Amino acid sequence: MTLSAHPLVIRARQLADDLLAPDAERVDQEGVPASHLEAIGRGACCSTWFVQTQHHTPVQTLAAGELPVRERLLGPLARGELLSGVAYAHLRSHPRTPVRVRRERGGWRFDGTVPWYTGWGLNDVMLLAGVTEADEALFAFTEAREQPGLRASEPMRLAALTASRTVSLELDGLWLPQEAVALRMPIERWAASDRPKTRNANPAVFGVARAALALLDDATAEPLRTRLSEVRKAAYTLADHPVPHEHAEERLALRAQAYDVMRTATTAAVVAGGGRSMALTSRAQRLAREGLFLLVQGQTAESREAHMNSLVGRTG
Repeated sequence: MTLSAHPLVIRARQLADDLLAPDAERVDQEGVPASHLEAIGRGACCSTWFVQTQHHTPVQTLAAGELPVRERLLGPLARGELLSGVAYAHLRSHPRTPVRVRRERGGWRFDGTVPWYTGWGLNDVMLLAGVTEADEALFAFTEAREQPGLRASEPMRLAALTASRTVSLELDGLWLPQEAVALRMPIERWAASDRPKTRNANPAVFGVARAALALLDDATAEPLRTRLSEVRKAAYTLADHPVPHEHAEERLALRAQAYDVMRTATTAAVVAGGGRSMALTSRAQRLAREGLFLLVQGQTAESREAHMNSLVGRTG
């Protein structure tokens, strides 16, 4: 059986073509409906993808751990009975510590600001991270709602993915019990395991590019489809490599190449649409804005430098 003929791939494409893509412009303006996330639980809309993809890290964290919270949450999260968000990207700014954690009353106290949290009002729980006084990364689960010590901003108006219900979180003495902790390790050790993830090309980049190419005539789209397929195959081969720390420069180069193909595809779609592309109901214009978002999503200093070098033709 080829990958394209696999039942899961066929179902995913049906979901994208029949539900997500037709409604994507409306979702972009009005917000991700819970029904779309439920449908995914039983893509071509970047907002829905972004909310849903946050769910995977909490599940993977619990599956790899042995702490008590695993028994309580892994089953419901893995079955889709609960939806989780994540609040840990700020750890990548270390040695800055936007969220600090210290021991208090047999548990842990969180203080600081989470700059970005996606899925507010949609998620049931969140995986929250901060840095302890011993320079450890500590991850713990809490309910994704306002509570003593946790306050959310109004949903942000963004150039793209406003529909993802992204807020900032103010933490002022949020207390979580020891039983809520899912992971605790030295921050440098966590960073070493996280770094390879931000070197690989983002699958959503290929999805947005593919959706943009569908708006072009075959003669215009064909050379770009060929290039997209080549970059995607090379990127996925490296993503499947058994040693994630190897081929770092090649991974970053392919990440930049994927961005380049996506940017060309979305630009071509806007050009093909002419003045109609400026309407908020335009699919080409939405895809171009989603492409802008993907340029910075999951960005680190390392990946930013590699991308900038690629854009200006620098080496090394």
